[in-house]
Amino acid sequence: MKKSLVAGVLFFNGLAMLAQSNDEQVIKDIYKSGLTNAKCYGWLEHLSNKIGSRLSGSDNAEKAVQYTKTQLETLGLDKVYLQEVMVPKWVRGEKEIAYILDNKTKITVPIAALGGSVATSKNGLTAEVIEVQGIEDLKKWGDKIKGKIVFYNRPMDPTFIETFKSYGGCVDQRYAGAKEAAKFGAVGTIVRSMNLRLDDFPHTGAQSYGDLSPAEYIPTAAISTNGAELLSQKLKANPALKFYFKQSCVQMPDVLSYNVIGEIKGSEHPENIMVVGGHLDSWDLADGSHDDGAGVVQSMETVRIFKQIGYKPKNTIRVVLFMNEENGGRGGKKYAELAQTNHENHIFALESDSGGFSPRGFSIEADDANFQKVLSWKNLFEPYLIHSFVKGGAGADINPLSSGKIVKAGLKPDSQRYFDYHHALNDTFDAINKRELELGAATMTSLLYLMDQNGIIK
Repeated sequence: MKKSLVAGVLFFNGLAMLAQSNDEQVIKDIYKSGLTNAKCYGWLEHLSNKIGSRLSGSDNAEKAVQYTKTQLETLGLDKVYLQEVMVPKWVRGEKEIAYILDNKTKITVPIAALGGSVATSKNGLTAEVIEVQGIEDLKKWGDKIKGKIVFYNRPMDPTFIETFKSYGGCVDQRYAGAKEAAKFGAVGTIVRSMNLRLDDFPHTGAQSYGDLSPAEYIPTAAISTNGAELLSQKLKANPALKFYFKQSCVQMPDVLSYNVIGEIKGSEHPENIMVVGGHLDSWDLADGSHDDGAGVVQSMETVRIFKQIGYKPKNTIRVVLFMNEENGGRGGKKYAELAQTNHENHIFALESDSGGFSPRGFSIEADDANFQKVLSWKNLFEPYLIHSFVKGGAGADINPLSSGKIVKAGLKPDSQRYFDYHHALNDTFDAINKRELELGAATMTSLLYLMDQNGIIK
């Protein structure tokens, strides 16, 4: 009896070792393909340098839709199609102008209107400034805010090694700062850019007026970190100085756009769907190479690798290039809505939207059992210096997606440089490292492979 039990244990251990050995070889093949035959860098070069910025509703966004659809069609997928989605169309207009009026001195500073902001008057806006460290700080100023420009100057906290925590700790003043200041009678807001370093690049981003009436909307813009430091310094010396800025942005009616979808049908369980994606739109100041051109081409690369190494997935794999993540999230919401309407069963979703830097691991959104399952594969990634597997949010575009049981993951690249470029004029193709981009794509493909082979715990 004991000999039989020992033999059984040895047999199953042997099967486990054999499976592990096979996984190691497949992952090795994935990285080899990703580092020697990748197309993602070339795809990104075209998106960035031949098309450029891709704010939803723009002509360039539609050019990007057609380009990526065409490229997916060259990969021999079972299906490539467009999914309609109505998106907002916000146009920046002429380049913004701003300067500090300190006595008789006029000092120009770099600003950029925040996405969704209203314009100033044609002559611009001039007013005294009140500096605050965040939304909560408005209360202590109360009625003194009326008729003033509120200057939000809370910086990103540099003590967090995970810089997305630093971003999360102060981005509320960008998103809701104008709305909250307007309630106190402010005539405009200026927000310190979400950036850890000191430079002259204003970083735009989405903002919302919430439930305010249009008559209550006030113009709002980001100021570069160097500009914020200078304004704060000047205010300390002269609290009565004034600030001038002019912007001509306009919100237009919604327009039709598309999510781009490519699909490999599952060989065993085609009814089970695994999504991998990034967002095709970018802000308008630059070409959005890191945010999120990198995630788009990495997602496309995953199915190219599978095709090249001859891997036939058990479950259906969909590449989804979402439209309008930056200023509305309409693409992710529409995909989730149609998935529910069509009674689709999604078991896994993977997103890349943290830049094209060296991959470090994944942020996993799952129950404990499935998290532990993913964690058990950590040793397979360690030879590629992928070591960080943590519980956490997976991504904005896959967040609305739900099924009976689903595991979600977000690629975690090294984050130290990401906010140097995020939503700014310097988020351009020359900031992309080819090898880092390819490593990220291979890492994503490897997790997709393991999820496809092993499924999820229901």
